[in-house]
Amino acid sequence: MLKSMTGFARQASQHDWGSLVWEIKTLNHRYLEQSIKLPEEMRGLEATVRERIAAFVKRGKVECQCRYLPRPGSGQHYEIDHLVAEQVMELHKQAVDMTQNTNPMPASELLAWPGVVKQAETDTDELHEQAMASLEQALQELHANREREGESLEKAIRERCSLLDDIIARLREQLPEIRAGLQERLRERLQSIDIEVDPGRLEQELVIQLQKMDVDEEMDRLQTHVNEVNKVLGRNEAIGRRLDFLMQELNREANTLGAKSVAVDTTNAAIDLKVLIEQMREQIQNIE
Repeated sequence: MLKSMTGFARQASQHDWGSLVWEIKTLNHRYLEQSIKLPEEMRGLEATVRERIAAFVKRGKVECQCRYLPRPGSGQHYEIDHLVAEQVMELHKQAVDMTQNTNPMPASELLAWPGVVKQAETDTDELHEQAMASLEQALQELHANREREGESLEKAIRERCSLLDDIIARLREQLPEIRAGLQERLRERLQSIDIEVDPGRLEQELVIQLQKMDVDEEMDRLQTHVNEVNKVLGRNEAIGRRLDFLMQELNREANTLGAKSVAVDTTNAAIDLKVLIEQMREQIQNIE
């Protein structure tokens, strides 16, 4: 299904040890560009986070941020570093032997010694597991939002493709009348000059003029490109670049049609085509 490059998702979760909040925003971009902001406790997850995002987003600028708020008191665990404490006790014993001071070291003094008491390392396994589960939910929400917007974009583009079909079909019906009118105008001008004209020369001039205004190939290519747009819209993949290329081709044919115009009808048709193509191009800038 067609997906928009713009989207937003927020996923918050509460746990015994604190809370997690993921926010993901996607914007238009030519390629996939990720900006990841993680708390210090989750730095080791960055590569995995990038990999999961890339599985959902093929093109666009992604801004992903996770906020981790520990529950007060839940992460403040302290323990004695026994190695340091033993070294301090040994130094105290040596000092006692040297000074003949038999006063024992108070426990409070031992605990106050730098490095004896340290903060226990937090087990991050559960934190990482819950963070990735929450990220997955946020990505699913982002995916659904981008698909909903993509559905609206697809509808708008198909409607304009239908209007392009109508203009092309109407112009095809008008071409014989336009050609006949050109021939009649040329004959009337020659008659108004009141000179004798070689019929062969007149026929040759008519052929030249008709060749100059021949737009059958441009209209065939326009129709082919419109059909291709409708076909590409049905693909289940990133199609934004392909559609952007087709808009360039459609615009080129519309320009040629306008340049060859010798009648108001074809000029107006070329203008209408260019307006619709530009509207489609603006919509396509948001498609992945």
